Amino acid sequence: MVFTHDPDSETLGDVETCFVGGVERKIVKARNTHKGWLVGFEGVGSRNDAELLKGKPVEVFRAQLELDESDVLLSDMIGCTAQTPDGTSWGTIAEIQRGAFQDLLVIHHGDIERLLPLVDDFVTGVDVEHKLVFVDPPEGLPESKLLRK
Repeated sequence: MVFTHDPDSETLGDVETCFVGGVERKIVKARNTHKGWLVGFEGVGSRNDAELLKGKPVEVFRAQLELDESDVLLSDMIGCTAQTPDGTSWGTIAEIQRGAFQDLLVIHHGDIERLLPLVDDFVTGVDVEHKLVFVDPPEGLPESKLLRK
């Protein structure tokens, strides 16, 4: 079972190959269900073979996607500056942490790490061209010190 970030995405039904855990796999069949995508890969013939792929990220080349100019992928936000409504830099987006119920932006600001839920109320816009993500964080959001090596 493959779960897409956008439940309405038809991408897995439209592409011939994808990467599972960094390994290119040919898709032999794909069907969207109310729970997620059932995907059959060439060379994965048994339940045991499929279990070995469980939990690995599934990715496609950006060129395989039919994107509009205004479309933003999660990966587009990595490295962007998070900017508050008053124009203050709130840090740099280091990664997107996938969650069961909601994703989190992991934002580093000096030696501080912030986790901001990736929801419209807190992430109000994205300007990929200028590497900006506009955020309106709630009061009292917990912060932690980054452990640097």
